[in-house]
This record gives sequence, structure tokens and C-alpha cells, in this order.
Amino acid sequence: MTTPRPHLRPRVMGIVNVTPDSFSDGGRFLAPSAALDQARRLIEAGADILDIGGESTRPGATPVSAAEEIARVVPLIEAIRATSDVTISIDTMKPAVARAAVAAGASLWNDVAALRFAADAPEAAAELGCEVVLMHMLGEPGTMQDDPRYDDVVAEVEAFLLARALTAMAAGVAREKIWLDPGIGFGKTPAHNLALLAALPRFVALGYPILLGASRKRFIAALDPQGADPAARLGGSLAAHLHAAAAGVAAVRVHDVRETAQALAVWGAIGGG
Repeated sequence: MTTPRPHLRPRVMGIVNVTPDSFSDGGRFLAPSAALDQARRLIEAGADILDIGGESTRPGATPVSAAEEIARVVPLIEAIRATSDVTISIDTMKPAVARAAVAAGASLWNDVAALRFAADAPEAAAELGCEVVLMHMLGEPGTMQDDPRYDDVVAEVEAFLLARALTAMAAGVAREKIWLDPGIGFGKTPAHNLALLAALPRFVALGYPILLGASRKRFIAALDPQGADPAARLGGSLAAHLHAAAAGVAAVRVHDVRETAQALAVWGAIGGG
């Protein structure tokens, strides 16, 4: 993948969580057949990338072992790769899981811990030679929403991401392989999330591809009391994705692939991309 210029349509990254407890779709695709069917549906709906996750990172999530993650995600990645050349991303913090996923056919490591979970994570990313998303998260999934505070959320997230990119490059990761993600909802209040969304052009200007994951996030419910159910946050999700597209992000990570692809197509036809 190449770094897009602003106002080109972002890639649509569809989510397949092979977990019992993810915040929006936990348990729906835990069975291998259900997960593969969902992956095929997302490809048909317009997904450019499939993000496969075997461990929930929702607030308060319970960690699982690397062996359990591998058992959940590798058969699905192999099954997808056997019938499709769609780009596959592995959503994991663990180098062992990333290694197994890349061996099975993934080419993008989406790491919410920005290569901090294990001491050898930066070196593992360099050895794999895959693209890697470095995301900002305050604390860890179990505690990240416990009163998150910043003096300047945009400046602090930007400084963190640039520092992690330098660490990755020092370990041997090529600069052109690095993506950044401001981590909407990962240790942020609704006000923090809105500030980061408003600052997306600033993050794009850093010169790395930007991934935005705002789909069905809780900040939408803070603006719309009728959005208590994650599935009722489509309108807010699309608003965030179209704003991100205008800012020039490289990809949006979404649950609602068909609706997002359609919204981006109309935005582009009007003159947005």
C-alpha cells in the first residue's frame, strides 16, 4: 500500500472479531464457519482490508493467551487467503500472534499497543517486513477508561505516535511500512475523541498513512442519547468517516462496510475524492 494524498478515498477496513466479548459483535463470529461467512460478506460489501482479531480490546476486556489468539485467527486467515487476495490485517498486541498470522497470509499488523506489549515487538515487526499500525492507547484495555486525562490530548498523542514510529524504525521497520492511529476511544473521553477527530489534518500532515477507528464508538452515544446500543451509531460513524476522508486518512476501520463504502462513493462522486 502507498501513502494516499489528501482527498483520495480511504480504504475500507472491515472488522471480523473472532472473540466472545468484543464490544459490538462479540460472540457472533466465534465459530469458524460464521467468521468465514462474515469475511466473505464484507469482501462482497466492499472491504479493501479485513482486520482479524482474536482478543477483545474493549474497556475492561479480559486478556487471552497467545496460543488462544492463534487458535482463533489463523484458521480464518488461511481460509480467507485460500479464496481471496484481499489485504488481511491481524489485530493483536502479541508478536507471536503476528508471526503466526503473517505466516498464514496477513500482511498488516494492527497493534493497539504500538509495539509496546513485548520487548521484542519492534524487532518482530522488522523481521516480518509487514506493514504495521501504531496506535495510541492510554494504559491498557482493562484500565484505559479509568479517568483518562491529558494537558493537550492532540499534542500528546502526536508526540507518542512519532516516538513510537522512531522506535520502530530504529528496530529496522521501514518508514514506508508504518501507519499511525490516534486511538479513538482508547483512554479518551468524548471531548478527547472529538479533539482528535478535529485534528486529523494535523496527523495526516505527519506524512504517515493514518488509520481511523471511530466505528460505533461510545463518544457517539455521548452526542446522541439514542445511541446507547452500538448498532444504533451508524449515522455518527459515517459522519466521522466522511470527516476523516476529507482530512486524507488512508483507511477507516468499520463494522458497517456496505454503508461506509456507499457513503464514500457518494462523497467522491460529489467531488470529495
